[in-house]
Amino acid sequence: MAGKSGAAAALVGSATRAQAVAAISKLLASSGVEEARFDARALLFAAAGITHAELVLEPDAPLGEDAAQRLNLYAARRASREPVSRILETRGFWTLDLGVAPGVLDPRADTETVVDLALRLLSNRRNDPLAILDLGSGSGAIVCALLSELPRAFGVAVDVSAPACALTKANLARCGVADRARVVRGRWATAIRSRFDLVVSNPPYVKSGEIDGLAPEVLLHDPRLALDGGDDGLECYREIIRALPCRLAPDGFALVEAGAEQARGIVEIFAEAGLEVEATARDVEGHERAVAARLAKTQA
Repeated sequence: MAGKSGAAAALVGSATRAQAVAAISKLLASSGVEEARFDARALLFAAAGITHAELVLEPDAPLGEDAAQRLNLYAARRASREPVSRILETRGFWTLDLGVAPGVLDPRADTETVVDLALRLLSNRRNDPLAILDLGSGSGAIVCALLSELPRAFGVAVDVSAPACALTKANLARCGVADRARVVRGRWATAIRSRFDLVVSNPPYVKSGEIDGLAPEVLLHDPRLALDGGDDGLECYREIIRALPCRLAPDGFALVEAGAEQARGIVEIFAEAGLEVEATARDVEGHERAVAARLAKTQA
């Protein structure tokens, strides 16, 4: 890895923007990064403070020494398989720009499927004073996105991790919705006594035996606590869903993110708890990524 980092350090201020993208792309590809050119451009934009349009219009403009030094550092970190979002400490999610921090799960685009399905189910109630509960909030991505779209809603975010609670608070403030939210440190719904119109969760769902085979970007940088779903990947769903009959309002919805090929098992867990599946939604790759349920009519 030292040699690859050295290749990145060869960039100097006289290198052009186009040359920098080519060099960093080659470095990242040789390190096993799948979207090497995309990541190289993202690092260039951050290091040089330019936009994609500026790169296209002036590809032969020199980097400058300060930008070259920053890009050398960024490229070496990405070559070691640190995600771009962690290098730049920011992640685009839904329509928001969220902060990213060590020790907290980096939000993924797949999770936007949960937000989209929730908003579709609540399409006739979007201006109502809804109560939202986000269990295992992590970065706060889901609750921030929902509050940004539901102007009269109030959210409660729960996470067992102190760094996650701190980041959720920071992102709520960053998104301008902190006055409509509260963060609680605790395990799932054990610290909560109210009922909610919407309960959402993206719990750990990777099988314990499969964690060591994850990509370095995940294995080395996401906390195991946020990944490990037990032997079958469904342990956290059982704990969360078991509590839902006492946490859902009569006309409320519960939505969870599902790992690939896990939706059927989650449907069964909902049924065992007396909840009826209302809808599912697929991500861009065609996996059933979100499952929504509500209290059975006999319980509502």
